[in-house]
Amino acid sequence: MTASGPILETERLLLRPPQLQDFDAWAAFMGDDAHVRHLGGGQPRPVAWLGMMAVIGSWTACGFAFFSVIEKDSGRWIGRVGPWRPEGWPGPEIGWGIAADACGKGYATESAAAAIDWAFDALGWQEVIHTITADNLASKRVAARLDSRLLRHDRMPERFGDADIEVWGQSREQWRQARARGGR
Repeated sequence: MTASGPILETERLLLRPPQLQDFDAWAAFMGDDAHVRHLGGGQPRPVAWLGMMAVIGSWTACGFAFFSVIEKDSGRWIGRVGPWRPEGWPGPEIGWGIAADACGKGYATESAAAAIDWAFDALGWQEVIHTITADNLASKRVAARLDSRLLRHDRMPERFGDADIEVWGQSREQWRQARARGGR
């Protein structure tokens, strides 16, 4: 059984709800402590399992969550991206995390743009945010490519590390204006 939800397609990627077959790649991604330091740090497989099950459960209970990002050419799981809003979250987020060996190819921007379109069109969200730690320069570059801007400084909920963050984002109207100008 898999979580039901849409399959989004971009030029190079498929975005779909996570499936059990994604777990080994998901766990390897979440176990890479240096690479996921901005996502709360590395996790052992059992904790990664709980995280993936929370995402699958969110698809069932809320109708949205992170998508698995699948590279079309290879069929390989390369990350997760999409709408996320746990209890106490600073706002309706589109977040991303791409495996280390798939970084630098524009996949985060490409997949996040598709997820933003979907959040505005299918979920009716009026704004999206991206929670980014101050030293995560790569994610700030992705946010800027998405035409998001720094909105405010905030703190993550205590359960999520109580870390200082920057909240980047934009409204639906700002997104649509950027798209009309030829932006992401």
